[in-house]
Amino acid sequence: MGTGIGEEDFNITKARYHRVVIMADADVDGAHIRTLLLTFLCRHMQPLIDEGYVFIAQPPLYMVKTDGKTHSFFSEKEWDDFRKQDGNQNKKLEPQRFKGLGEMDAQQLWETTMDPDGRTLLRVDIEDAAAADRLFSILMGTDVQERKDFIQQNAKDVQNLDV
Repeated sequence: MGTGIGEEDFNITKARYHRVVIMADADVDGAHIRTLLLTFLCRHMQPLIDEGYVFIAQPPLYMVKTDGKTHSFFSEKEWDDFRKQDGNQNKKLEPQRFKGLGEMDAQQLWETTMDPDGRTLLRVDIEDAAAADRLFSILMGTDVQERKDFIQQNAKDVQNLDV
């Protein structure tokens, strides 16, 4: 990046790039990788986030071709809703599920995730830096009991678990 890292060495004016795009798989493993990268950026290069330089690419989880059109779905719910639509119930739909970006051919990756005219990028924003730092400390820190307690207290809210 050219900026250095850490509070003492970091200098945003030296940034060689003004857009950092995190591109990971659309599944739970990809979410974990994004979390690790965001933790690093938040802890050691937070001005990149504060200045709006950090984005998350949104690759699809499913893709299906029907009626001459290609449809991309970014969650299980989107895919299920599409299948339940009138007109699609009697068709045999055979979606391609992408377990990872490596399963896409170059054209699919370009069209769904890289093409500036068709991709979806989410700008990373920190509304409450202190709360984010505290959560990162709990989830990524060395206090195992604190992490275990947090997971147990919040597990009831889990709706999408990839096992």
